[in-house]
Amino acid sequence: MTSIEFSYSLNQLSGVLKPFALKLTRDLDDANDLLQDTMVKAYTNQDKFAEGTNLKAWLYTIMKNTFITNYQKMVRRATFVDTTDNLHFINSSGALIENSAYGDFAMDDIYEAIDRLDEIFSTPFLLYYRGFKYHEIADRLNIPIGTVKNRIHIARKYLKEDLTVYKHVN
Repeated sequence: MTSIEFSYSLNQLSGVLKPFALKLTRDLDDANDLLQDTMVKAYTNQDKFAEGTNLKAWLYTIMKNTFITNYQKMVRRATFVDTTDNLHFINSSGALIENSAYGDFAMDDIYEAIDRLDEIFSTPFLLYYRGFKYHEIADRLNIPIGTVKNRIHIARKYLKEDLTVYKHVN
């Protein structure tokens, strides 16, 4: 493929690439920049394109990789090193980190509420909570699958009523 044919093909495919760029960046200006970066890389790496292969797929791959590289650079720029003796890596995105004390209290309350349930409700609920499927619980407890679903539903209902203090907690 000659340079003129390659340029023409890139120009034709640029319209198809723009929606993909918008999907990745979610911003029109950033999408235009990404599209431009993709086209520049395609022009400069024209010799790496194997004629007879899918040019569109090649361009999509360049765009996706360019987006990922730019995103990683942006994240690295947002991270700085504290020069104190501890040398912490701090991400300046304003992330909030909480200790697990509140979660531990909440889990204690949840387990106490489960202990207050009748065993016919708590046993299927705990098995489901631990990852068992409905049919596995039914086989293990030797009860119909509909009964399992009903008992888990009732357990959830009781727990929801019992743990109303956590209703508006994030």
